Amino acid sequence: MNDRSSALLGLYQALINEVKAQFAEDNSLTAKNLFKSVTQGKEFLRLKEQAGEDELALVEQFLKRDIVSFLREQNADSLSHSPTLITLENTLWHWLSEITDRSQVEWHELTQDFKHHGYYQSGDIVSQGIMVCTNCGHEMSIEFPGVIPDCPECDHEEFTREALTP
Repeated sequence: MNDRSSALLGLYQALINEVKAQFAEDNSLTAKNLFKSVTQGKEFLRLKEQAGEDELALVEQFLKRDIVSFLREQNADSLSHSPTLITLENTLWHWLSEITDRSQVEWHELTQDFKHHGYYQSGDIVSQGIMVCTNCGHEMSIEFPGVIPDCPECDHEEFTREALTP
């Protein structure tokens, strides 16, 4: 390995260490948040100065892959990521939504729509409804209160909500 490769590898390792440090400070960070934060840091800028365009594109791909792998490893033992527990939670919320007074939920959601001017961002908390991506039109069904994720189709962050059916 030549000196240039060793230097780039050392800078990449510094990026990975930065990911670990940021996650240690706030373990609620998502892969997207970690990637955005790390690519705006001083270590990434140093790597950007030394790497060519193709090398930088590879570093970004590897960084995304390694962040996802790191988060998967960190959350492997977490019970909240258990498929069984997630299925149970989804089922309970679905049953609760079936017995709720839909008119009251509709009024609550209508006031939320007014507050958001009809648009929601990923990271907003919603209770029920179908969220439609404003970029690609992908529909996500939200059955229970939770945080809106980025669009799984195009990674966009803005949504509208379709009205609930009675």
